[in-house]
Amino acid sequence: MKQRVAIARALAIDPEILLMDEPFAAVDAQTRAILQEDLLKITENTKKTVVFITHSIDEAIFLADKVAIMTARPGTIKEIVKIPFSRSYRFTTDFKSTSDFARLRHKVWELLKEEVIKSQEIEHEVELNEVIDKGGGI
Repeated sequence: MKQRVAIARALAIDPEILLMDEPFAAVDAQTRAILQEDLLKITENTKKTVVFITHSIDEAIFLADKVAIMTARPGTIKEIVKIPFSRSYRFTTDFKSTSDFARLRHKVWELLKEEVIKSQEIEHEVELNEVIDKGGGI
């Protein structure tokens, strides 16, 4: 309920662009699904531009017209994947169960997986250097 109120407040000031940084991260899966559908309806009706930040591939594909894949540090845009399905199609079908969705999910994951591996390697290197700097050796 708090998330719905927060979205309503943000829309009440009629912004040109709405920035949402993982707004559904702290809610349970069922509430998240309902909020995603609500947001899809709102953006379809208001035609507002929303920059939506998420770590969920499924959420990104369901909500977005375009998904920007970010690189590991430094974060830049690696690729923009266009979602070739209308919002009404995504909303009126069981879109997440379709082969269309599965293909898109696979494409996004393949682009993202390389960056996840790079990010883990960077983190491991930083941790290793911290141990060495503290005199822990290898």
